[in-house]
Amino acid sequence: MADEMVRLAQKFINTTYNSGAMLGISKLEEDGRTGWPTMYALTRALQYEMGITALSNSFGPTTLSTLQAKYPRLDESTVPSANFCRILQAALYCKGYDGGEIDGKYNDRVKAAVGRLKTHMGLESVFPGGALEPKVVKGLLTMDAYVTVNGGTDGVRAIQRWLNGRYVNRKDFFVIPCDGHHSRDVAKSMLLAIQYELGMADGTANGAFGPGTQAGLKGRTLTVGATGTWPTLFTAAMILNKRDVPLGDFTATVKSGVEAFQSFVKLPVTGTGDFQTWASLLVSYGDQTRRGTACDGVTKITPARAQALKDAGYQYIGRYLSNASTTSLPEKQIQPGELATIKQYGLRCFPIYQTWSRSADYFGYEQGNNDAFRAVEWARFHGFKPGTTIYFAVDYDAMDGEVTAKIVPHFRGVHHTISENSPYRVGIYGPRNVCQRVADAGYAETSFVSDMSSGFSGNLGYPMPTNWAFDQIATVTVGSGAGAIEIDNNIASGRDTGQGDFDPGLPSVAGLDVDLDKTAYRDPMLRDVQKYLTSIGVPETGGSGWTDSDWVTLGGVSTTKAYDLVLSADWLFTALARELKLRKALIQAPVLWELRKLNPLDAVSDAGVRNGILEDCSTGWGQIFARVAMAARNYCLKEGLINGSPLAEPNLREVWDKLQDPAYNIRSVAYLTVYNAHQLKIARPDLTTGPADTQALLARYNGLGEDAQQYGRELIGLYNVLEGYNLLSRTK
Repeated sequence: MADEMVRLAQKFINTTYNSGAMLGISKLEEDGRTGWPTMYALTRALQYEMGITALSNSFGPTTLSTLQAKYPRLDESTVPSANFCRILQAALYCKGYDGGEIDGKYNDRVKAAVGRLKTHMGLESVFPGGALEPKVVKGLLTMDAYVTVNGGTDGVRAIQRWLNGRYVNRKDFFVIPCDGHHSRDVAKSMLLAIQYELGMADGTANGAFGPGTQAGLKGRTLTVGATGTWPTLFTAAMILNKRDVPLGDFTATVKSGVEAFQSFVKLPVTGTGDFQTWASLLVSYGDQTRRGTACDGVTKITPARAQALKDAGYQYIGRYLSNASTTSLPEKQIQPGELATIKQYGLRCFPIYQTWSRSADYFGYEQGNNDAFRAVEWARFHGFKPGTTIYFAVDYDAMDGEVTAKIVPHFRGVHHTISENSPYRVGIYGPRNVCQRVADAGYAETSFVSDMSSGFSGNLGYPMPTNWAFDQIATVTVGSGAGAIEIDNNIASGRDTGQGDFDPGLPSVAGLDVDLDKTAYRDPMLRDVQKYLTSIGVPETGGSGWTDSDWVTLGGVSTTKAYDLVLSADWLFTALARELKLRKALIQAPVLWELRKLNPLDAVSDAGVRNGILEDCSTGWGQIFARVAMAARNYCLKEGLINGSPLAEPNLREVWDKLQDPAYNIRSVAYLTVYNAHQLKIARPDLTTGPADTQALLARYNGLGEDAQQYGRELIGLYNVLEGYNLLSRTK
């Protein structure tokens, strides 16, 4: 929501500092909305007023030390100029406090607002009154909130205020948010607080969980009856890990909470605040000397290595289904005979699927579907049994916004394909926040947590995911000689025990379709499609008795547009063709044809269903009736080709709506192709289906009778064009 005083603050910056050109301040949009551009501009303006020449968006050490030296306490008697005061007033308004009209006067309204700000920060005792201290100014010029926001909790906010009030005068401790949310800043502040209480000097205390901090905590075991700062820090750490205990003394209630936490993260259940419990509360990897019963690695499990792992107490081994690069890590992928070795030595394996997955750009709904199809192929190739959980990797520090925009949709695609087209289950490998968000969305049953990456934003400030199966905490080497192997040491929760027995594995099928080589074939294939369609009376645009102008106005699709739409979903046509072991062109041809032949009457029919006038009509890319899609899906379900629940008449509108999704529609076209073979009483289509059966299947797509036969005669030529280029791609 826009705020008039924030708008005036933005206007003040624009007017006073000559649009900010000499200060490196871009002209602010005077929209009345607080954001980082406004805070950066105010920071630069403050630096300028203090005589700093190298201006920066950051309120860093130079800005703070200059402010501390020149103005250790800002009030009506010390604020150096009217514009300096206006900067403070503007910042107060941007934070939601009454800044006193931005008139350059440090008046009673400003002092009252500063008092409220410091109370919200938890600083009312250490910094009483209405003056501004340098660290308060630093906190003022951020986007941090000092009141509970967006679902934050009062319990976390109480910890934040307590930390600020107790440690703000330490050199490297800065005011942290008091918004009720655990975060990276809060996690670091907790470690600083512990280091201060251990007696570390300023400059030595650094907020890292290093050897000195660990050694100090080993002498700070807490039991029932402990009071003072140490149990307050311990219970704060419990609360930040979403444990329902009171902040303060170590009571019997706290002991019960500790026992529950220890059981959850698979620590010895002692009910005490011992070192391992401190470690698990404070950093994602916890005590890295713990020896787990699970591991993962990129090295082949040979008999000697299997024996070494077994001797070291390992039971579960994570191995990769495929390898995007066979040069840098040649044994990353499960090797021939390896699963038999794992079984022979009484070990169990959980599969991991990863290609690149190291930046946000990789992820998305389509990629998730594609990854799932490929993972299923590899899992079957290696012989993983139904019920196996496949862990799909998110191997980078994903920001929360990226999780929302990219990763959750990616796993929606993974879950869709795994649940519909395989006997397997979905797991996720990644940082804590990523795992929990995907689990909360219902797209992953268990999590393999990359806790070893303790500096990841998605690990700092987030508790262990509720569905964790494996917790990756350290890289270690076990065994010696031929048995030596480097692994990532993992704690196992028992939620997933992997597989200890394996099917023989499905051999690779020769001749399966692959993704089209678009660089080589996109343009020549389009020309051949256009040439063929023109030869049978379907020009680039228009047709079906409509004038070109009406056809365009009412939503006609050109040959080129229809073709490009089909190519945009080439990954799905390929995946379905490989899954069903049939020719990709058999699915592509009717979809391309129906897209090109869309006409205004199709839109009228769609509107009729949407408005309740019609029950059903052909719709979507493949122009399928919902009842036909239901029959096809039910047949494939009965045949064991897909998973799900049978569809019946009450599902009619639900299925029709789903057919508006191109992915659901294309899948339905593929299933209908298989169903049509059943209706025609011919062999199910495969990689060797001949021209006569192919034409019959294409004809049956349009029903029965002479019109359908003509449809088949027209589409077989289109099929041949598409198959010709698919053949070139798969034999390159």
